[in-house]
Amino acid sequence: MHAYPAPPARIGGYAPLRDYAAVGDGRSVALIARDGAVDWLAWPDLDSPTQFAALLDARRGGSFTLRPETPYQVERRYLPGTNVLETTFTTGQGVVRVTDAMSLPGSALTPLRELQRHVEGLSGDVPLRWSVTPGFGYGLRAPRFGRRAGTPVITSGDEALAVCAWQAGTPGIGDQAVTGRFEAQAGSRALITLCYAHQDPLVLPTRAECEARLEHTRTAWRQWLAARTVHGPWAEAVARSALALKLLVYAPSGAVAAAATSSLPETLGGTRNFDYRFSWIRDSAFALDAFLQLGCPAEADAYFWWLMHATQLTHPRLRVLYRLDGGPRAAERTLPLEGYRGSAPVRTGNAAAGQLQLDTYGELLQTAWLHASAAGRLDADIGRRLAGMADFVCRSWSLPDAGIWEVRSRPLHFTQSKMMCWVALDRAVRLAERGLIPRRHAAAWHAHLGAIRDFVETRCFSERRHSYVRSAGGTGLDAGLLLGLLHGYTGAEQPRLRGTVEAVRRELAHGPFVHRYTEDDGFAGTEGAFLACSFWLVESLARCGHADAAAGLMDQLVGLANDVGLYSEEIDPATHAFLGNMPQGLSHLALISAACALRGKDHA
Repeated sequence: MHAYPAPPARIGGYAPLRDYAAVGDGRSVALIARDGAVDWLAWPDLDSPTQFAALLDARRGGSFTLRPETPYQVERRYLPGTNVLETTFTTGQGVVRVTDAMSLPGSALTPLRELQRHVEGLSGDVPLRWSVTPGFGYGLRAPRFGRRAGTPVITSGDEALAVCAWQAGTPGIGDQAVTGRFEAQAGSRALITLCYAHQDPLVLPTRAECEARLEHTRTAWRQWLAARTVHGPWAEAVARSALALKLLVYAPSGAVAAAATSSLPETLGGTRNFDYRFSWIRDSAFALDAFLQLGCPAEADAYFWWLMHATQLTHPRLRVLYRLDGGPRAAERTLPLEGYRGSAPVRTGNAAAGQLQLDTYGELLQTAWLHASAAGRLDADIGRRLAGMADFVCRSWSLPDAGIWEVRSRPLHFTQSKMMCWVALDRAVRLAERGLIPRRHAAAWHAHLGAIRDFVETRCFSERRHSYVRSAGGTGLDAGLLLGLLHGYTGAEQPRLRGTVEAVRRELAHGPFVHRYTEDDGFAGTEGAFLACSFWLVESLARCGHADAAAGLMDQLVGLANDVGLYSEEIDPATHAFLGNMPQGLSHLALISAACALRGKDHA
């Protein structure tokens, strides 16, 4: 019998972040560890309070465990072309396979949300044990246990969770959990389904209905991916990134969440723990470009219109991030939870929402440019609002801001922010020249383009480093400067942009790992290497004519994904441990963009 690696022992009840896979249904995402535990799930929506949050508090957060009772080894994969997870447990007594999926909605009456766990005996006789230990409201609300029509049901306030089990043992109800035990034999098929209701009737499905929905879910994922444009030497990584990105698309609105989780730490025991279950304007240009490159016009169109809806509420000023329903408020609060391996505080909401981050205007105008170029038109009302944003940039570009990395130290004149203000006005001028937005202030936009260029070129460049620097008058570097090249800041002489790429490669990169910056940001402690920056370096090298070096770096980065092809926000260069929230949309977006850039250089 072939031996597969056993999951590493949990530390204090916590699995390594690298051990998690994700399943989802376009509304929410569950994270499942290699040992079979569902340690994160927020229903009804991705940004709702959780039912399982053992990721953030192993004792109180809640989880759904399912594993053999005897020692085992594990192999995992996603079913080809899907977000359906398959985990094979190999024991000394036999082999069992668990298939996990969140059911995609169909036309028939179904539970509001549904998580299915199918267990197939492949050989021998494997004893398994399972336990549903809920933690409603991040583990802060006590559940109540009962039965409806013989089915265990767990309730809390206006939420209900049914535990439907077939050939998975007789479910028992304790003080804190619904549990079961059974033996999987060769040819046996068991099923445990969690069915959720929120302010509506609880639907208890039949087994046949669950199995039909699983087949529909597999087929729907495969059909979606089959319609995408994916090829080249990194096609498998691009396809997995596309599927991971699709998990983060909130179907009711079209918004793209930054990640599925909250408060996973950027360094163990540190305080850099933030809620990423929002949609950042900053990610918009990458997201829209990825959708268009992958052949996802429906997702690109839905996302653009969500952006226009959300930003209308705060026009002409942009919020840094918006809720998935388009709302602008994201009040930050601290939860009384332990935090992943003691990494407190645990936060919901995000105080960065109210910061001034001037680069977001460049990203939004670049997104509008991409949309208009693809569609060939722009709604007249949208055009007027975009012109108003360009006017706002003229009034505001000279202010210090919090920058791309949302520092909580004092505002500075960040170079990348100024570059993106230049991009904002450049795109406004181009849109006006095409007659897609009002041009009555185009002369002022032109004038401020020159003023921004003069500021950047005279105050934000280091002759000694042959590179732009992090902020005006400063000496530090910032990997975010690569975005000046990637988003088309052409106010500079090309050698200066090339010099910046080399400086980042020389001073911030260590092998495949790229750190964001090295200066103070208002937070205590350190952080890992930022994966998106590594992929930005790949793309920058490709655009500067170093395609072979870019391809070599790309190969290294693709090898840093976990066993099912997912990335978190950061990686510890020393241990390769994942850090930060996951799956991280920006990491996967940057991978897709880098692969597309290399394809243009005949490497994909």
